[in-house]
Amino acid sequence: MKKAIIIGTTSGIGKELATILVNNNYKVGITGRRNELLEEVKATNPEKFIINSFDCTTENNSEKLSELVSELGGLDLLIMSSGTGDENSNLDYKEDEKTVNLNVKAFTEIMDWTFNYFRKQGFVHITAISSVAGLRGSKYAPAYFASKAYQINFLESLRKIAKKPIYITDIRPGYVDTAMALGDNLFWVSSKEKAAKQIFSAIKNKKDVAYISKRWRLIAWALKIVPRFIYKRV
Repeated sequence: MKKAIIIGTTSGIGKELATILVNNNYKVGITGRRNELLEEVKATNPEKFIINSFDCTTENNSEKLSELVSELGGLDLLIMSSGTGDENSNLDYKEDEKTVNLNVKAFTEIMDWTFNYFRKQGFVHITAISSVAGLRGSKYAPAYFASKAYQINFLESLRKIAKKPIYITDIRPGYVDTAMALGDNLFWVSSKEKAAKQIFSAIKNKKDVAYISKRWRLIAWALKIVPRFIYKRV
């Protein structure tokens, strides 16, 4: 039985992925700040879920991950599903600090620990949920968009360091029906269930990058080629 850890399993995509993994013969370590919600997930399949409740922005992630790997009896896959961000065109630093603490600081610590663990082990699959938002800037949520650009480039850097069988999968969702879907007049909104199924498919196929849903690749292509002087007006 394969072993996996999902960072951020109390709701949204992480919770859906947890269910898919246990249904595909994984034993899964689940994390999050709200232990009662993790207990609800575990109750669906007590033998295949292990809980380690912690806040990755304030606690020693290396220590907590080591504990969880020990309880699991190994590790084959780590999924970083935890993230945050709000509209903040007023540039309230307290709001931006929350985004940086999770999407940059905690993300980096977790990625560093996981990559080094797997490098010693000799095989690895790291999957992280970044965002299409990381491809360009935004006047509505500057810190969030910038933090996702950081994640995209960090994952690409890990991929350049890695040698097979070490795999790095960057999941770039568009809009998914979760609390992270910012703004009004959203389009091409995927359900959590559909998003999780496509993410699991990308993991199985060891893809470098996957857009969720797949048609968001068109938006990504458009964002990359639109001239700066035009994008400034949007």
